[in-house]
Amino acid sequence: MSGTAAPHGTTPGGIHAFPMDRAAGCPFDPPPGLREAQRSGPLTRVRLWDGSTPWLVTRHADQRALLADPRVSADITRPGYPASAPVTGSARMSFILMDDPEHNRLRRMVTAPFTVRRMEAMRPTIQRIVDGFLDELLAGPAPADLVARFALPVPSLVICELLGVPYADHDFFQENSRILISRTVEPEQRAAAHANLTGYLDGLLARKAAGPTDLLSGLVGRVDAGELTREQAAETGVLLLLAGHETTANMIALGTLALLENPGQLALLRDADDPRVVASAVEELLRYLTITHSGRRRAVLEDIEIAGQTLRAGEGIVLANDLANRDPDVFPDPDRLDLARDSRRHLAFGFGVHQCLGQTLARIELQVVHSTLHRRIPTLRLAADRDDLSFKHDGAVYGVHALPVTW
Repeated sequence: MSGTAAPHGTTPGGIHAFPMDRAAGCPFDPPPGLREAQRSGPLTRVRLWDGSTPWLVTRHADQRALLADPRVSADITRPGYPASAPVTGSARMSFILMDDPEHNRLRRMVTAPFTVRRMEAMRPTIQRIVDGFLDELLAGPAPADLVARFALPVPSLVICELLGVPYADHDFFQENSRILISRTVEPEQRAAAHANLTGYLDGLLARKAAGPTDLLSGLVGRVDAGELTREQAAETGVLLLLAGHETTANMIALGTLALLENPGQLALLRDADDPRVVASAVEELLRYLTITHSGRRRAVLEDIEIAGQTLRAGEGIVLANDLANRDPDVFPDPDRLDLARDSRRHLAFGFGVHQCLGQTLARIELQVVHSTLHRRIPTLRLAADRDDLSFKHDGAVYGVHALPVTW
């Protein structure tokens, strides 16, 4: 391609740049540049921030196959792993970036509190929390920022109660979480935020006694039994605290915006008195809105034949779940929000052994939030032009920084 300009979204040699934000298109849709890469085929090379060129996997079926394949690794220290930012000592957070058997050993220690039965038992608590913040929202001035007044505090308080973390400290862990998942901060800032959070969780663990009181107390029991080190317990606490509020908070805000912009779909949800309709609507929102927008990253351990290509050992792969969730072979007319469709095959929570541990909790929170918010405030509407909203292109978790609403 010497002597010619590279096509939009590509670098010389036809390799597409990644990541690509959604600034040029609809804030709910995959980035236009990512769609262009998808048109190159089911597997195409992309260039990352460090000059590496892993494979981008665009199809739903191929992503499911690779996420379930033991020949790919989630370990960020493996050769070829396509890291989304410089790797520091804070990059490897608990079991999420480990492979079996160590991944499975550590994950099993926190699986019990997240079973469907235990999460369903939390539904009344979640309903109480949602109603409480809505009471405060309605008692305050309008317009109001739904992110600060509702979308962020609801999952923060829920995860605090589950873990046994004082909600009074929410400003501290929210600010450090924001730094930790930012793609634009310096590595030293990210390492400092990680140290702040691990130190904070370590301090909480030191003050707790082993027992079934909360999840952190359960981790203390594991430490006392010699199954975990204090460092591993603190890292696990950081992971659960961060993942437990950042992802759900952004889904609440972005989902509310999407519903307000699709009033016909919102009416279906608001008027539903069948919990199954609400649950189905949440699955469609999870499919339609991809907030983990940097793709799932893996390293290839052994050669793999897939989609007419050979992925070589030592190469990296990026599985773009926003493209998988908009795959027309699985979801007809995928760019349309359709709360009545069957969206259960979406990959919002991943697939295989690393599938999201907290997915049941997230589903219940979203079901309670969206069924309650729009029933209690049926006149809720946006109090700003969408074009004036600021979206989180700079973070590992996508969303909207603020959502001005009125009623």
